[in-house]
Amino acid sequence: MTKRLLATVIMFAAMVVPAPAQTPCKVGVEAAPVGFWTWTPKSAIDVYVLAGDFSDSEVAYLIAPLASWNAVSEATGSRVRFEYKGTTGTALHRENCLTIKRGQVFDKSNRHLTELQTYSAERNQIMTWAAIVIDPRLTTPKTLTNAMAHELGHSFGLLDCYSCRQGSTVMIQFKGVSVANEMNGPSGCDVAQVKRVYETVAARLKRAPRPKALVNDEGEEPVEDDTPVTVPKP
Repeated sequence: MTKRLLATVIMFAAMVVPAPAQTPCKVGVEAAPVGFWTWTPKSAIDVYVLAGDFSDSEVAYLIAPLASWNAVSEATGSRVRFEYKGTTGTALHRENCLTIKRGQVFDKSNRHLTELQTYSAERNQIMTWAAIVIDPRLTTPKTLTNAMAHELGHSFGLLDCYSCRQGSTVMIQFKGVSVANEMNGPSGCDVAQVKRVYETVAARLKRAPRPKALVNDEGEEPVEDDTPVTVPKP
């Protein structure tokens, strides 16, 4: 991947900073529903791409949405930031790591082309580590960027929105393998929803402080939403 291509793509993504929502966003119309998995507030997430799964040019488009989500870190109240660290020979199952990789997601009964795999060591749906799996059918730069922006939204507690208006949220689902949702990063309504999520997370963590010893557990898979979210063993 050339440094010029990487810098250009990331600079473009960083410029896509959503304006704050002026009025409350209506869930199911302009905003995605919320719940489930999130990163620990104020955490720094190391991001890796599985070596050999993507070309250098594809990597640039995959990691572009990291800048978009970093740009709203303070506004969402999450204060979570991503940093791309390079490639890795294997998916990393360590604290505050995110691995991007290829894998079979789509089948006749599953309309999704990407999924978030996540693990909570403390059984509280605060993610210890995660992986974003992208089906080999997704190959164009636009769909790779849109898919990553969408899956990162899941890691902030946002769920899919099938009825939301186009352009209102990054959580709008794709309409086909080569038809992107045209969202390179979070919208103003996404920022507002993630802020709600992290207000709840902060209150929950305050009530139940983190234990000194981590307890291994597979966690639970969401039931209210059909987004592929799996909890593989570390």
